[in-house]
Amino acid sequence: MKFKLIILALLAPCFMHTAGAQTLTPENQTLYLRHIIEQTNDIKQKEAALKLLANTGTYQALTFASSLLKNEETASAAAQTIWTILSNHPEYNGTETRQTLKDILPLLKFTQRRMAREWLYAANQNEEGFVCLFNGRDLEGWKGLVENPIARAKMTKEELAKAQEKADELMRKDWIVENGELVYVGHGWDNICTMKDYADFELLVDWKLDPNGREPDAGVYLRGTPQVQIWDIRRTNVGAQVGSGGLYNNQQNRSTPTSVEDNKLGEWNTFRIIMKGDKVTVFLNGTKVVDNVVLENYWNRNLPIFPKDQIEMQAHGCRCYFRNIYVKEL
Repeated sequence: MKFKLIILALLAPCFMHTAGAQTLTPENQTLYLRHIIEQTNDIKQKEAALKLLANTGTYQALTFASSLLKNEETASAAAQTIWTILSNHPEYNGTETRQTLKDILPLLKFTQRRMAREWLYAANQNEEGFVCLFNGRDLEGWKGLVENPIARAKMTKEELAKAQEKADELMRKDWIVENGELVYVGHGWDNICTMKDYADFELLVDWKLDPNGREPDAGVYLRGTPQVQIWDIRRTNVGAQVGSGGLYNNQQNRSTPTSVEDNKLGEWNTFRIIMKGDKVTVFLNGTKVVDNVVLENYWNRNLPIFPKDQIEMQAHGCRCYFRNIYVKEL
C-alpha cells in the first residue's frame, strides 16, 4: 500500500490524458510525480517518487528536486535525483545548475563527488543556461503591459516611463504570487511581462487553468506578440477543441497544433517553446505540436516578427496559474 500513490501517479494519465495517448511522456511523469511528492507526508513515498523523477531527465524535474534540498528529510534523495539528471544531461549546464551541483557535493557518495567535480571542471563556465524568470516569492523581474511593441517604440522616454508606472500598478492588482505560483486574478485583459527583451530563446513554463472559470483562456506572447494559445478544450463554440499550443493569431501560416495534448482541465501542463528567427516550435507535455512555424506579426501583418522584445504571460476569463518559468537565450 505504501507505493500505491506512486503507481497511480504513473498510470493516471493513461485514463485522464485528453488526447488519448497511451504513453506517459517524461514531462507528464514529472508533473504527476511532483504532485505526489507535494501531497504525501510519507518520506518513503517521497524518496521513491524522487528516484522515479530522476529517470524522467527533464529540466523541470531537476529544478523541482533542487527546491527540496532545504528540507532535511528529502535533501539526500533530492541530491541523488539532481546528480542522476545532470550526469545524463550535460547540456543542462548553466550558472544555476553549476551552483546547485556545488551545493549538493557534500550529500553525494565519494565516487559521485569525484564524478561531479569532473562534470564541473568540464563544463563551460561562461554558459548561462536556463535562467529562472519567476522566483516563486514576488513579482521581481516582471512589469505591466504598455500598449504593443510598435506603439511603445513611438513613445518618448518620458511617455513610456509614465505609461509603465500605470501599467505596473494595474499588473499588481491583476497578478499575485500564491503558494509559489504566478496567478492571474484579474477580470479584464492584462499581461505580465518580462523586464528584459529576448531574441532567440528556449522557454519552459508550467501552466493550468481554473476548471471553475467562466471562460478559461490564456497564452504566452513571444517577442511581445500573440501568441502560443492556452485553451479550455471544452469550449467548442470558440474552436478550442483543437488543443493548446498553437500559434492562434496566425493567418497565413498554420495556427493550430498538430494534436491535442492537453491534460485534464485544472491539472498542470508543461510548455517547451523554442523561438529562432521568425519560427516557433512548441512541445506540450513532451509532444511536439508546432514544428518550426513562422510567427506572424499580429500588430502589422506587413512586417516580419520583431527581432527582439519581451515575453508575456496572458490570461483572461478566469484564474490562470504559471510556475517553473525558465528561459535560455540561444
